[in-house]
Amino acid sequence: MTTYPLLTLLSDFGWNDVYVGVMKGVIAQINPNLRVIDLTHDIPPQNVMAAQFNLLNAYPYFPDGTVHVAVVDPGVGGTRRTIAIQLANGILIGPDNGIFTGFLQQPILEVVELDNPQYWRVPNPSHTFHGRDIFAPVAAHAASGVPLTKLGKPIERSTLIQLPISSCISTPTGFIGSIQHIDRFGNTITTIPGSYVQDKVWSVQIGKQSIPGHRTYSDVPPGKPLALIGSHGWVEIAINGGDAHFQLRLNWEDEVQVVFG
Repeated sequence: MTTYPLLTLLSDFGWNDVYVGVMKGVIAQINPNLRVIDLTHDIPPQNVMAAQFNLLNAYPYFPDGTVHVAVVDPGVGGTRRTIAIQLANGILIGPDNGIFTGFLQQPILEVVELDNPQYWRVPNPSHTFHGRDIFAPVAAHAASGVPLTKLGKPIERSTLIQLPISSCISTPTGFIGSIQHIDRFGNTITTIPGSYVQDKVWSVQIGKQSIPGHRTYSDVPPGKPLALIGSHGWVEIAINGGDAHFQLRLNWEDEVQVVFG
């Protein structure tokens, strides 16, 4: 039987409570040989958009067969579905609330709704902690080689929830996008791919303010704003040594325009 010995966890649980440790305990009860990597548990509470961005950007750095569990789940216990998605080189497990939006343009081999209680921790899971009672045990079984067809019933990928993330739109002078993530430094990350501005003279227009594009943070004096291509590959707006989110009053989904020349 093929085994997938690597499993990642992402959540908004933080570290002040035992939630993350309990999920790891459930996984270890099923297969103590699994390696578990914490991507992050400091997603802003209930911020599904931040969760999908972080998961999407971490995913390429893991080997084929890795099982990724994402639990940022403001609708826990409600009508939203619990799902698993089989991609060409990994498995995603979590709530159907848009957390996997960034993956839905990739080839998807299979999607199931996790409705088989045989692979849950208990037949009657908590209404408020599906991370412990459904996602962690199902992920442990999947990482141990249980196929998705046993974990639940197939569902159509077209029915999966997607977040309303604005696409990057071409204009006569550049591109229009929006803020899709804000990191802990206050850097604001747009939906405009860095490849679109690579090797060009460009700036970001926010209202009446024009922020020139640069190569790295230290290209401007401390406290000054700049735009650059971040390590994630997207156009980013930052302040050298400061907080662009706070100082420029930028927030999730705000419109941003790149202008050439």
